[in-house]
Amino acid sequence: MDYRRFGKTIYLRLDPGEEILEEVKKLAEKERIDLAQISGIGAVNDFTAGVYNTATKEYHSIRFQGAYEIVSLSGTVTKKDGEVYLHVHMSAGDEDGKVRGGHLNRAVISATGEIILQITEGKVEREFSEEIGLNLFRF
Repeated sequence: MDYRRFGKTIYLRLDPGEEILEEVKKLAEKERIDLAQISGIGAVNDFTAGVYNTATKEYHSIRFQGAYEIVSLSGTVTKKDGEVYLHVHMSAGDEDGKVRGGHLNRAVISATGEIILQITEGKVEREFSEEIGLNLFRF
C-alpha cells in the first residue's frame, strides 16, 4: 500500500496480494478518519460479496475467484463504538463481461487497486437497528 494525501482527499494504491478492506481500515486508523466516502477501481482475483435478505436478516455471501476487473467500488468510512467502520459495495466483471458483486466482505488485489477517500469534516456513528438488522447511520 502506498498513498498520498492532498488536503481532504487521499489517493491510495494497493498492490498484488493486499486485501482492500484491511488496507483501507489501516489507512483510516492511521489518518484518524472519522467520515469519508470511498470509490475505486482495479483488478482482483479473489473476492467475496453478499446480499442482505431483509426477511431473514441474514447475508448470503458468494466467493468469486479468477480474473476480475473492479467496475465499481463505493462505500463509506464511519465509526461504530469508537472504531473505524467500513461499509463497502463492489461490482467486478469477468473475462466474459459478466458482472458480480454486492456488499463487500473481502477482496484481494491481483494487479493494482486505485482507491480514493474523500474525507468529510464531522463524524457519523453506527448503531444496530433491531428492526432492520443492520448497523445504520446514527446522527
